[in-house]
Amino acid sequence: MHPLVRRTWALCGRTPLLRHRTRHHRKISCIGGISISPRRRHLEWYLKFHADRSIRQTQVIAFLADLFQHLRGPVILVWDRLNAHRGKMVRQWLARRPRVRVESLPPYAPELNPNEYGWSNLKGGPTLANACPKDLPELRSMVVKAARTSRRRPELLRSFIHATRLPIRL
Repeated sequence: MHPLVRRTWALCGRTPLLRHRTRHHRKISCIGGISISPRRRHLEWYLKFHADRSIRQTQVIAFLADLFQHLRGPVILVWDRLNAHRGKMVRQWLARRPRVRVESLPPYAPELNPNEYGWSNLKGGPTLANACPKDLPELRSMVVKAARTSRRRPELLRSFIHATRLPIRL
């Protein structure tokens, strides 16, 4: 609920003020993944938001179950080393899915994760930068709006992939 403060414009002599509620620790957590279609090279950014909760193994499994309903054929799942990704429940769930191959990014390598560029763009974009929502539903609607705008821009999603400098053909 605390604003992500970014540089902004204001009238000369008028310092912009961000008014927000202090001591308010509510949050929105998000899990997401960028898919690349092997044939058409079509990109899609799948996101799922959770209000007032951290991403745990149950949320990871629910996200993957939803994601795999949209993806056909074999899937190569490349992800970071978040504890929720490496948990026993998730490993067992993935072991029962033969069409999925899991590859992990190196530890401490957010620069190789396209999702990190997406989160950065989402938070620092025009909808959320310097935003001071009054409550959690308003924050959620702002985040969903920013995500919807980003998801509709294939060139932006491509830039997240290109920024990693991984050898991925698009």
